[in-house]
Amino acid sequence: MVKLALCIKADLNNVTDLRPADSEYSWNFKIECTSCNEVSENTVTITSGDSNQISGSRGGANLVMRCKFCKREGSASIVDGPFPYTEEDNGSMKRVLIIECRNLEPVEFEPRDGWVAKGLESTTVFDIDLTEKEWYDYDENAATDVSITEMSFDFVRA
Repeated sequence: MVKLALCIKADLNNVTDLRPADSEYSWNFKIECTSCNEVSENTVTITSGDSNQISGSRGGANLVMRCKFCKREGSASIVDGPFPYTEEDNGSMKRVLIIECRNLEPVEFEPRDGWVAKGLESTTVFDIDLTEKEWYDYDENAATDVSITEMSFDFVRA
């Protein structure tokens, strides 16, 4: 089994503590089979609350799927996180999620809606949709523009 960390890099402007709004957030990934190296056409969702039985095993995982090309079964489970991306992390790569994988690996992350961040100089909590990998708003309590831009994602061995 391999542990991979999803790392996020972003430019936060007047916001901090970027994270999924819910502990049961649906993480969307493109998956590569480590046997035949085929990458899924569609995104696959991994949710920490899901539990699926692994064939021929007593164990389970958050995601269990068969490669449509080589038919080998793979599994993935969220083992730690999510961790918030804060103002101190601004502009640098930070691990936000750790996934344990067998026979598959996530290769691309697609953020969607369901994220939150709070105003840097206020108590305002913003509901954020990161589908476009950027977000803009206005914090009325602090009378300032807020944004998240220059988002990028990477996977590293944890």
